[in-house]
Amino acid sequence: MAPSAIEKDSADEATASKALLELPEPTLARMTKAGINLSNGYPWCPVSKEPVYWQDRSKLRTEPWKYNDPAARADKSKSALLSAAAKVTDITTHIGTEIEGLQLKDLTDQQRDELALLIAERSVVVLREQDLSPQQQLELGRYYGVVDVHSTAPQVPGNPGAAVIWPSWGVQNLPAIFGFRKGFGSSFWHSDSSHEPQPPGYTHLHNDTAPSVGGDTLWASGYAAYEKLSPDFRKMIDGKLVAIRSYGTFVDKDNPGGAQKHIERVQPLVRVHPVTGWKTLFVSRAFTHRIIGLDKAESDLILNYLFDIFEKNLDIQVRIRWGNGTSVLWDNRSTIHNATWDYNGKQPRHGTLVLSFAEIPYFDPVAPTRREALGLLDNSEQEPAE
Repeated sequence: MAPSAIEKDSADEATASKALLELPEPTLARMTKAGINLSNGYPWCPVSKEPVYWQDRSKLRTEPWKYNDPAARADKSKSALLSAAAKVTDITTHIGTEIEGLQLKDLTDQQRDELALLIAERSVVVLREQDLSPQQQLELGRYYGVVDVHSTAPQVPGNPGAAVIWPSWGVQNLPAIFGFRKGFGSSFWHSDSSHEPQPPGYTHLHNDTAPSVGGDTLWASGYAAYEKLSPDFRKMIDGKLVAIRSYGTFVDKDNPGGAQKHIERVQPLVRVHPVTGWKTLFVSRAFTHRIIGLDKAESDLILNYLFDIFEKNLDIQVRIRWGNGTSVLWDNRSTIHNATWDYNGKQPRHGTLVLSFAEIPYFDPVAPTRREALGLLDNSEQEPAE
């Protein structure tokens, strides 16, 4: 059974923000065209009458449900999608592809499936100049999985699951985490909601308003990060489990006056993509807390090395510059990402984010790496002779 759309015990009523900020002009035009009711303010913010207890929040979405990845239905050639595009360009060797000449709202189901396969293989796909309403973005998200309705994130009024990414609003409401020395996103490589029992797979950020300079987002490939490791090191971490923490903390019902607690769940350190069948690292500096079964010093040493593999190897990263109407869809299972704050809020940036829950993460010892599956191995990647 799939999780319910709205978790009422963690967000039993909502208010719209009476922010003093005016919506950027492209955002206002998009919301108006989509028929979004802005009369009560923007964005819509879930609030609870009672404290959100750790015990209750930990129980949400814990019942397993079967996920059918739409990419598994796709024609491997992706001919319906690629033949309809004006141009398709790989941005880097290992990660990132840009498609020109297509509108996401007009894709057929066959093209949606093939787009999912392209995202699974290339990890990040960019489409610019998209005429896309929040409702259409949500509908695509529901096609790709069960949409995450976050219990505390600001959202588009009347459209739970279309989370609002508006840093200027964040500066006003969360000033402590913004600023040049504390730029939100800096040193914050992560995969979204990775602590969930069935974390998001296909993830879609549409920016209707972007700065003329700055505000880029970077992604790093988990496939390629795993491939950077020596064959013997891979054997050492294959099958290991990690504890992954939530970003937010919650009140402990048994100790309401004490320190709030993260939700923590166990996931495989290396997971396998259900469609490509390739192994990928599934860790991030922001949320991966420890390796199960190791002493803290051992765990910290290995995790920091793995984080550095992701963050310091520029050849397995892609940096995307946003423009008004840009959509980026990525596979949250095989990437981590990081937003830049170099524009310091001096120009508006506004977008809507839709995350689609996918399968329970799993590990398969016989699964290949991406480079192995594609016949790309060089001598340094070969298994040592017995």
